[in-house]
Amino acid sequence: MIKPIYLLGEDVLRKQTEDIEQDSTELQTLIDDMLETMADAKGIGLAAPQIGHLERLFVVDVSAMEEDFKEAGIDMPEQPMVFINAEIEEESEAEDDFEEGCLSIPDINETVIRPEGITMSYLDRAFQPQRAYFDGILARVIQHEYDHVEGILFIDHISAFRRRLLKRRLTEIRNGITEATYTTYTKKTGVILPEEDIEE
Repeated sequence: MIKPIYLLGEDVLRKQTEDIEQDSTELQTLIDDMLETMADAKGIGLAAPQIGHLERLFVVDVSAMEEDFKEAGIDMPEQPMVFINAEIEEESEAEDDFEEGCLSIPDINETVIRPEGITMSYLDRAFQPQRAYFDGILARVIQHEYDHVEGILFIDHISAFRRRLLKRRLTEIRNGITEATYTTYTKKTGVILPEEDIEE
């Protein structure tokens, strides 16, 4: 089921998530809902807090970038990927910068510096333990989603000066004023369908 994506300003986006103790029908339904919601929004990653849940869970699907992986000579893991109770164990010293956006902060893209590679432990969708090294764009997407389960947003990584320049737009998003092409939610506006227009 497609769920509304919570926008910047909602408390759930800033809270620490809780470990998932066991597999369950409810967990598998939540994963299905997240994958469907991510696909509907044409996203490449989505974390549970973005649909109002505090489980330590995020999903990634970079299959749209398959050609980029081929050109770089990198094997793409099977997509989509599910990360339960993920923890970053190691980060590379080398860093790179890349322009990021977020489904919870529509229409804003900013350059973020992150480690080029990470080693992560997590449980997969079958609740089996995994430990893997990720680099390149996949590492970046995973780090972005990992931030979400830590209560961190990508705009936290940009300078205070850049945030000041974006202040008006960020305030509008907090008030539900957005041209997002997917269903969104704020306490102030409730659920906003993509065809609806919120007046300032």
